[in-house]
Amino acid sequence: MTDLLSEAIEWLKIPSVSTGERNDAALRAAAEWAAERIRGAGGTVELVETPGGAPLVVGELRAAREDAPTVLIYGHYDVQDPGDLALWDSPPFAPTERDGRLYARGATDDKGNFLPLLHVAAEMARAGELGVHVRVLIEGAEETGSDDVGAWVRADERGADAAIVFDSGMIDADIPALTLATRGMVFAHIEVRTGEQTAHSGMYGGAALNAFHALHRALAAVLPGPDGRLPEPLRAGVKPPSPAEIESWASLPDGAGELANVGARPADAKAVEEFYIRTTAEPSLDVHQIEGGQPRTIVVPVAKAVLSVRIVGGQDPDEIAANLERLLREALPEGAELSFTADRAHASAFDPADPVLQAAQRALQRATGSAPALVRSGGTIPVLADFSARGIPTIVSGFSLPDDALHAPNESYRLVALEQGAAAARALYEELATLR
Repeated sequence: MTDLLSEAIEWLKIPSVSTGERNDAALRAAAEWAAERIRGAGGTVELVETPGGAPLVVGELRAAREDAPTVLIYGHYDVQDPGDLALWDSPPFAPTERDGRLYARGATDDKGNFLPLLHVAAEMARAGELGVHVRVLIEGAEETGSDDVGAWVRADERGADAAIVFDSGMIDADIPALTLATRGMVFAHIEVRTGEQTAHSGMYGGAALNAFHALHRALAAVLPGPDGRLPEPLRAGVKPPSPAEIESWASLPDGAGELANVGARPADAKAVEEFYIRTTAEPSLDVHQIEGGQPRTIVVPVAKAVLSVRIVGGQDPDEIAANLERLLREALPEGAELSFTADRAHASAFDPADPVLQAAQRALQRATGSAPALVRSGGTIPVLADFSARGIPTIVSGFSLPDDALHAPNESYRLVALEQGAAAARALYEELATLR
């Protein structure tokens, strides 16, 4: 555990921010750090340059026997911008141990969560105990929505017998989760223009078209209705969960508590009751940013917004992006112009009956003492759809908890979660080695 914790602290010190105040030098340093761990264990590795600028770490640690299964482990070394430093109790890139936790940006997403997979593979390789060939794939653009890693997976001719992704969480501190499905995404940037320059609101207000007013009308056309559901064009292709799956969600933590854990309030009267349906089995839309104007008396000519639609299995991101753009355009008042761009990611799904997923269930139970809950995730990990399309069964798990403050100030990771991750990694490699 001491070596693993020391490695986590070293990696977390590197401010590898890919969003907001991007740090290209630190991104490359974080990639080099991971590459050195592979080299140090006797593996081979290269940094693969990408259009987005953050290199992929592509490496391999070989098993003692040549006919061993090949397991690909995936993670990302880039982290979110820490935001307002005044909201942090300790500096985000000076990892600090406090109350059984390690506080730093990236502690749970995804350096701390992923690192046990790499650390244990290297440890087993050095000891001659590795029963699977471990291919390593670590990207530096996950937080930006870039398709750099997806393009690499689609072009990769070797593939793998299985993949492991530690980029999710547990049900609670004792019960692990095995994620069988994730939502995809349409991530859109829009700009509404209603004039060529600002106008005086006293002289022209009420007669000149205001970009904010037009933007608000457009957004109102795509927001969820009183029942929490999106307009039907944004629900195209939705496949409802089975009654048995819905019934299984009754054993998961209460929706009210899940919202309270992150300081959120229910969107409407049924949001708590329908928490798992809405966050994993239904598409959702959120507006993330609106900008424009100035704090003075003007009629605003340009307004911008960033929004996303999380999509579920059965939905086509290209179709949803087209429907989103159409709904926005149709709601604009005459005279307003819309610019629309969107990144897209498919939803993913994996069969729990697959031998790889069966092995994962055994391994997670061995490592934690509890059978894993089989769940869906409301989040998006774009590369999972590429693994699925390549026919690579993928084990999606992890050891984060809601109070780890993912993407928030004072992000942290429990020290015991590092231990759980290491135990799970070793058990997974051992179980997967028996599949051939």
